[in-house]
Amino acid sequence: MIQVDHLVKNYGSHQAVKNISFHVEKGQVVGLLGPNGAGKSTTMNILTGYLSATDGDVKIGDYDILDEPLKAKKLIGYLPEVPPLYTDMTVSEYLNFVSKLKKVGKEERKKEVKRVMGATGILDVAERLIKNLSKGYRQRVGLAQALIGNPPLLILDEPTVGLDPNQIIEIRELIKKLGKDHTIILSSHILSEVSAVCDSIIIIDNGKIVAEDTTENLTRDFSDQGLIKLTVKGKKEDVEKVLNSCDFIQNFALTQKDGMTLVEAKSKVKEDMRDEIFFAFANEKLPVVHMEQETLSLEEIFLKLTREEEK
Repeated sequence: MIQVDHLVKNYGSHQAVKNISFHVEKGQVVGLLGPNGAGKSTTMNILTGYLSATDGDVKIGDYDILDEPLKAKKLIGYLPEVPPLYTDMTVSEYLNFVSKLKKVGKEERKKEVKRVMGATGILDVAERLIKNLSKGYRQRVGLAQALIGNPPLLILDEPTVGLDPNQIIEIRELIKKLGKDHTIILSSHILSEVSAVCDSIIIIDNGKIVAEDTTENLTRDFSDQGLIKLTVKGKKEDVEKVLNSCDFIQNFALTQKDGMTLVEAKSKVKEDMRDEIFFAFANEKLPVVHMEQETLSLEEIFLKLTREEEK
């Protein structure tokens, strides 16, 4: 659905996007992440045809965004960070206006406006002035205008910015629903939102892609799978004896607290050894009341990658 090859964007002597390439398959929901100034907004503006690239190629479907912009843009529904709303119009007037801009046939406009209002849950405010709507409803109107014409690709830039927690949940659920029928590129600073909604993630920093994969694979690849933390009900010396008997344990640290021994153990192997550890303590009748293998959240991975780039 999207093919980006060796994309470069220069602003004078400053290179905002540095030779990045990625592909997005039809039906995927992809999160585009990056700190402020990383180049993600520039990348999204090039994808939508709002900006031209200095070098490289961008194809939307079968069409080059530079060579065949009208055909490429027909495939795109775009929600910028600040929705392009005319606040003195009613919701239905505005969406009818947008449908004219997108060249929806006169006979189809009424049906299309009703369809997108139903899809975004704004039928109940159809005749209200946009300026009198809450921020959450305005975001829904912005999504509705992106959906007019039923484009196969939606590009959403910070769709929940400025919303309260309840509104964020509502928009998140709406995006999940839209993801069943559309390919979606989603930019957001709310990493938990990206993790909950997206199939895969692209992290951009300093104009370069520093990671690209599913959340699960990123978590696996960047977490220290060999670090195991456990709490054992028993004396420190008894716990130490069991750990010394496990030849796959490289080293460990123990802390005694309230009749419990807290353990941080480093395994020599990459395999998950939690079952072996559990049974080793069970054989000595030492209950393991808690055990976990280190995993990093998406936020921790994001900070790790972007801070590394700063060094």
